[in-house]
Amino acid sequence: MNVDEEVSREAKKLIEATILVAEEPINMAYLKKLFTGQFEQKQILEWLQELQASWQERGVELVEVASGWRFQTKADVQDKINAVNPEKPPKYSRAVMETLAIIAYRQPVTRGDIEEIRGVAVASNVIRTLEARGWVEVLGYREVPGKPALYGTTKQFLDDLNINGLSELPPLMDLQDNPNEVALTLPLEENTDIVLDIIDTVDTTINDTISSSKAT
Repeated sequence: MNVDEEVSREAKKLIEATILVAEEPINMAYLKKLFTGQFEQKQILEWLQELQASWQERGVELVEVASGWRFQTKADVQDKINAVNPEKPPKYSRAVMETLAIIAYRQPVTRGDIEEIRGVAVASNVIRTLEARGWVEVLGYREVPGKPALYGTTKQFLDDLNINGLSELPPLMDLQDNPNEVALTLPLEENTDIVLDIIDTVDTTINDTISSSKAT
């Protein structure tokens, strides 16, 4: 479908403004509604890609995350902003971050699965903390006596890590080889004695990403 140049220009202005003022990422279904079904997804995606290119030389970029499209501050610019006005991200305990990593890489998992991997009991407040943060949710229930809840990560978790899907999480082998380059950590070995020190910095890394996405 050939679209008039003026129509394309006005469409991109509308998409740009919609995403810029939105508090949350804007998904394709919403963008389609902007044009009342007049344009196909392929055309809207083309406009999004053109907008991405037009913002490349700026301090803000248009990115696609799990929940949709959003504008966010570029990492190098955010570092300078943080140097002047540093945010203090919430600190999470080692137990919380280990539990999050296990859920991320082994989902869906029950509380019992997590306890088996960590080798210790999982306190109720650990799961509640992750649920309150919007990173973990109940996906269903295992068909065994007691029907324990099955936990998995949310789209919010993916958005906060600036990725589109779980397939973009670093492979466990990479976690071991490049621990300092990983946003979410913990190589989950069956040997629970192996726990990397980088867990202590995970919350800071994640919240740096969140700061970048909210700076616009």
